[in-house]
Amino acid sequence: MAAYQAASPQTVKAMLRDGNELALVDVREQGVYFHEHLLFACCIPAGHLELRVAGLIPRRGTRIVLCDARDDGPARSAAEKLAEFGYIDVAVMSGGVAAWRDAGFEVFSGVNVVSKAFGEYVEHRYDTPRITAQQLAAKQEARENMIILDSRPMHEFHNVSIPGGIDCPGAELVYRVFDAAPDPETLVVVNCAGRTRSIIGAQSLINAGIPNRVVALKDGTMGWQLAGYKPANGETQHAAAPGVAGLDKAKAAAGQVAERFGVSEIDHAELVQWRQQQEQHTLYVLDVRTPEEFAKGHLPGSHHAPGGQLVQATDEYVVTRHARIVLVDNDGVRARMTASWLKQMGWDDVYVLRDALNQELQPGDPASTMLGYRQAETISASALNDRLQQGNVAVLDFASSLQYRRQHIPGASWALRSRLDEALDKIASDITLVITSPDGLLAHYVAHDLTKRKPAREVIVLDGGTRAWIDARLTTSEGAENLTTEANDVWYKPYEQASAIREAMQGYLDWEVNLVNQIERDGDAQFR
Repeated sequence: MAAYQAASPQTVKAMLRDGNELALVDVREQGVYFHEHLLFACCIPAGHLELRVAGLIPRRGTRIVLCDARDDGPARSAAEKLAEFGYIDVAVMSGGVAAWRDAGFEVFSGVNVVSKAFGEYVEHRYDTPRITAQQLAAKQEARENMIILDSRPMHEFHNVSIPGGIDCPGAELVYRVFDAAPDPETLVVVNCAGRTRSIIGAQSLINAGIPNRVVALKDGTMGWQLAGYKPANGETQHAAAPGVAGLDKAKAAAGQVAERFGVSEIDHAELVQWRQQQEQHTLYVLDVRTPEEFAKGHLPGSHHAPGGQLVQATDEYVVTRHARIVLVDNDGVRARMTASWLKQMGWDDVYVLRDALNQELQPGDPASTMLGYRQAETISASALNDRLQQGNVAVLDFASSLQYRRQHIPGASWALRSRLDEALDKIASDITLVITSPDGLLAHYVAHDLTKRKPAREVIVLDGGTRAWIDARLTTSEGAENLTTEANDVWYKPYEQASAIREAMQGYLDWEVNLVNQIERDGDAQFR
């Protein structure tokens, strides 16, 4: 019996509309996927399949369709691998994305497209109030009574922000706003890097009925920079957790939103039943609090998905369409607000767990499920440093090209697992290969791939990966040097581009605005 079936583009189109569970996965590198893909295709590069698929597609009986550019290799090998791991309903889309396009179906560029398109839909349907960079700058100059809340995670806020802004990511807005802006006369400005999180964040506050006037900063920090204003860098101020009075107001506001959008709650007994049914119906249990809160203690079996990011990049957390989604937080505010948006995005089976954390919690980060993992021979960072001084050893780094560009071991070469042969062609065949990746896990998979190709060659993994090298305070380098293949593994955000940054920003903003019309032509998104 074949490890997988073939599915025509017409069959896949019908699957997307039949209401049954479906995980549609594009197995190409993200930088390639970015240019052209199916709307609901989530990107899980074949080279990272073993590390990511079990968390993203937890049920082995899920109906899965894989695709690549032309059905010419990566999807087929990925399907065979999934069959080895026990996935029993796997198909490859015949002819790949090219056949989908030739069949007259819509193809999309970009990442997190469904979420980005939803943001534009929200602005159109709600007519979310907005303010331009020039108007905001004038209000700052006049010292008007206002607060700027940045709806992105701290690392993005720290990188670039609006001067005077305060970090308050997505689902945190309603939770913290009553303390952050206690004066109802204070204008609340919500921003992000571009458009989506500004729009969703501002509309969240409006939906919650806060007394303040609320506006979204049009085009976010990109619009600010394109207007000629200097951004802030390195900021760390975060909106404080609510006090008793603020929390009571937040609970009441979130409760009204949940009632308006039909958000249902379940208790722990029902969650236990659903866990017992996981072989029949996919279940995601997602904790929407901050990373710090999650690490301090979370519900066993839950995964971290901060509420704002879950709405902004749903496909990075939930791959199986029509799955059950249970959202978790400590008091219901962030879970209810997040659920209200997922319901509007078309996710029917979204629920909030009542009294979610009223039991023994698990600290730290849960261990990810790695499929087919085998330990390879390792070398410590200090021992590798010694061997590099002696020579006759080459380091291959399998970080993302962006991570590699920022920091890597001196003399290392950057490579992709999906293009190992290109790397081997550029390195002498008689020297030892030391494989590294950010945490060392992917490196073990690569080491076994190399041993299959070159059984006689000495291949060792850097124990703990590049992080161990950095923690040992050993010298690092930066820059895009010693690349063994084209660096198209990830999508580079406009401000991560090496040149033409302003053009990239404007192009990105134009792309977001135009998504509404494209979504309508495609016809598969069921926004409400």
